[in-house]
Amino acid sequence: MVIKVFLASSSGSTAIKKKQQDVVGFLEALKVEYTPLDIACNEDNRMWMRENVPSEKKPSNGIPLPPQIFNEEGYCGDYETFFNAKEDNLVYSFLGLDPPPGSKEALQAEKSAVKENGTHVEETSTEENLDKSRSEEVPVEERNGKAHREGEEQDTIEEVEGEATEDRAVGLEEALAEGEEEEAVEETEDAEARAGEYEEEEEADEDKEEDEAEAVEEEEEDDVDETKEDE
Repeated sequence: MVIKVFLASSSGSTAIKKKQQDVVGFLEALKVEYTPLDIACNEDNRMWMRENVPSEKKPSNGIPLPPQIFNEEGYCGDYETFFNAKEDNLVYSFLGLDPPPGSKEALQAEKSAVKENGTHVEETSTEENLDKSRSEEVPVEERNGKAHREGEEQDTIEEVEGEATEDRAVGLEEALAEGEEEEAVEETEDAEARAGEYEEEEEADEDKEEDEAEAVEEEEEDDVDETKEDE
């Protein structure tokens, strides 16, 4: 790839000369190979530059001013875009070149890639690989023995839970039986109490009847005595 910089060697504008020097000096500092193309002394260069600068990048009069930068046939930009890329450490991207390893732009590109892709994916993959390697290091017999022990432990837990359930059921039945027995005892005691009360009432009634009978007999005897006296 050849970087082309279109310049005007005989420009009377101090601003244009300064911009051209800025671009060329920075490319030389970065050791980027480029080809300077003079539009002041070469009409073909001037016409080619004007024709290949995109219309949206041209000024209102339609005549682009130097410096204009190309990568082969591809347009990179003018001084303003070059200056912005320099401020953002993106000159290589501006020129369409790969930044050299260790450069600020290369480090910045690596950071951007990490932010876009995320490091958690790599960490997850590393953890999965570690787990896989650990499982491969463990002998098959040991893994099977561990699984067998886990199965026995599960069976023991289920047995204990089953016994606990049975114990709770037996305890519940015993509690119900004790409750029924207590109710039966209470009913028996109530029945005996009622029977005792009934017997007492019967005895009282009998005593009352006997008293009444004695009173009747006494009245009858008195009547007989009175009759005899009358006679």
